[in-house]
Amino acid sequence: MAKAKTVYVCSECGSEARKWAGQCADCGAWNSLVEFKPEAPVARGGRTGYAGEVQTVTTMAEISVGEEPRVATGLSELDRVLGGGLVEGSVVLIGGDPGIGKSTILLQTLTHLSQQAPALYVTGEESLQQVALRAHRLELPQDALKVMSETSIENIIATAKRETPRVMVVDSIQTIYSEALTSAPGGYLRSVNVPRLW
Repeated sequence: MAKAKTVYVCSECGSEARKWAGQCADCGAWNSLVEFKPEAPVARGGRTGYAGEVQTVTTMAEISVGEEPRVATGLSELDRVLGGGLVEGSVVLIGGDPGIGKSTILLQTLTHLSQQAPALYVTGEESLQQVALRAHRLELPQDALKVMSETSIENIIATAKRETPRVMVVDSIQTIYSEALTSAPGGYLRSVNVPRLW
């Protein structure tokens, strides 16, 4: 079994260091490095790789290749960028400069998808009133989309398990924090068991 390596994580900016220091080398904060021991993957009789799976060798001809069914978002350009739409179980990260319309595109997409399946919009930056005002201004349907204002990843996961949405947006990931870590919101998120969504 592989030994878990200790890393030190800055509680201000989320950067990692291999050894403790009095000052973070990235943001300059003093006494902000906190010890963290990530879980090592469990070996099962062979060399382990992604998600602890044993690595095997195969030929390209033995690999089953099929077209994943995709769900149209309702925005043709977004569907084009996504290769035809969303794939079930996938995660899409949308990034860009502030004010370019990321939240607007996500709200348009989710209001469209909420007409077909349960959808949840989680906002960590804006109030529910701001989200509703944007939807009203864009004349989007507002009767089916569920919204919540939350920044705790544990509360978001619990709500997702309870509400069982087929598609969920978290806007934005940089505002999210984990109660299990002492890092700043968005600075240092380790993998968590998020329900499989569209």
